[in-house]
Amino acid sequence: MNESRFGNSMAALSFALWGLLPLYYQFLPNAAMDELLAFRLIASVPFAALMIILLQRKRIDLKAIFADRYSLKTAFLASFLMCVSWTAFTWAMTNDRVIDASLGFFISPLTMAALGVFVLKEHISLGKKIALVLATAGLSYQVMQYGQIPYIALTMAIFFTLYGWFKKKISYDWATCLFVEVLLLTPIALTYLVVKHATVGAVSLQTDWQTLLLYMGSAPITLLPLIFYSMAIRLTSMSNVALMQYIEPSLQFVLAVFLFGEVFDEVKLISFSLIWAGLLFIIIESMIKRRPLAKP
Repeated sequence: MNESRFGNSMAALSFALWGLLPLYYQFLPNAAMDELLAFRLIASVPFAALMIILLQRKRIDLKAIFADRYSLKTAFLASFLMCVSWTAFTWAMTNDRVIDASLGFFISPLTMAALGVFVLKEHISLGKKIALVLATAGLSYQVMQYGQIPYIALTMAIFFTLYGWFKKKISYDWATCLFVEVLLLTPIALTYLVVKHATVGAVSLQTDWQTLLLYMGSAPITLLPLIFYSMAIRLTSMSNVALMQYIEPSLQFVLAVFLFGEVFDEVKLISFSLIWAGLLFIIIESMIKRRPLAKP
């Protein structure tokens, strides 16, 4: 298997694992979101450290990490943004709102394109312009029919987009960056857990050990796909990775409707159809651009 094909396989595997995450969170219904986030940060530190030591075969140079003040501050901000997106995602996973999470991941690439156009003043292709218009129409239709904004989906998409934007400004390599992100917020997470347990009592620390392990397990199950994703972006083209990212929300959508029995009414059908149509324009456009020109 050549490098490109192996990279494609790693990308598909990473997005498939992310797409199957709702199955894990079914074992944590109505979990305490604050404690789940704290445990994810704390338990991620040793796993992120192992990625540097085992995968990159190098030691963790804390002196070099803290010497780069700009990357350090940017990583802290990026980590905070990711925490907001991740909290919205896990709330949806544990409160029978997987469709909302799926919607968030479907529109995330489009919010990234919108950031490029309106903030970074980037030029985007005709296919992406059409996709943005259709996605806006789909969300607007849902807002008008339900009389409420899909806050969970938009929070996930917007904060994940901002997370990606700030990540591009960091000079650390991918493994070091991930380690720094969780390391910087771990003291806050640890202090929060201790104070809460001492005052009102932490739900996760008062439950059985199986549930406690599920709280701690949220770290490796979210970091494992990142390993495969990081391999993929170094071995295959970004266009291939971009197309495969729709595996994740597609799997979540299928799980939500056919396994968890979430409501998928006519309003959501029309809204999702408009978004899917926009994504179809992007996929077709990408395939056309990748097709080699015929030789004269």
